[in-house]
Amino acid sequence: MITIITVTFNAEKTLERTLLSVEQQSFTDVEHIIQDGGSTDGTVALAQAYKERVSSKGIEVRVVSAPDKGLYDAMNKALRSAKGDYICFLNAGDKLHDVDTLKHVNEATENSAPVGIVYGDTDIVDEDGNKLRGRRLTPPENLTWKSFKAGMLVCHQSFYINRDIAQIYNTNYRFSADFDWCIRSMQVGETMAMKNVYVKEPLTDYLSEGMTTANHKASLIERFNIMVKHYGFFCALCQHLWFVVRAVLKK
Repeated sequence: MITIITVTFNAEKTLERTLLSVEQQSFTDVEHIIQDGGSTDGTVALAQAYKERVSSKGIEVRVVSAPDKGLYDAMNKALRSAKGDYICFLNAGDKLHDVDTLKHVNEATENSAPVGIVYGDTDIVDEDGNKLRGRRLTPPENLTWKSFKAGMLVCHQSFYINRDIAQIYNTNYRFSADFDWCIRSMQVGETMAMKNVYVKEPLTDYLSEGMTTANHKASLIERFNIMVKHYGFFCALCQHLWFVVRAVLKK
């Protein structure tokens, strides 16, 4: 079973595309947890209607709506209750890339070696689902926890994790806990001799959206601190100097 977790709060305008992308999958051994933060719009009604629609397909949907302490607290709640062998977080507005995405992920987990992470590429799309571009950072074919020295090479939504190694999010981070979570989870997978498998096609259509300058700066600061924690100050400093140089060269 694959668990998809979608965290929502007043997401009525963007949720339907996400739900439809799961509903249309050819692989249906799926648990879909919609972890809602107490929405006051039509989000929960959409989720409940979806639950009724897909019950005949074997997709198990759980809708939980209650106040939380923020995004990563909600993600932890859903993670603790997940039953799937592999887990992925899919934001409201984002989509599984095509109808066979989960089929491809499941096939990758059937590798002879124990699989820790199944991962792939991500397309950035507009509100109509049209591709704008690929991500600037692209996944390596051989992913380890040290790969993230170069930044978050795998989009969080294209990162399917074995439940046995999935760590709890550190809620002290407000904007970049996913970066820290991916690294820590891969570290555990490495100690258990698990293999990470690259699916050579996009797994997710990520909805392009703006981020406030204040949040963007706070996120960068958190990411720097996370890199210091896992890779050391000198490595983090050198990488961020390179990020600055690269940005200047691309202008």
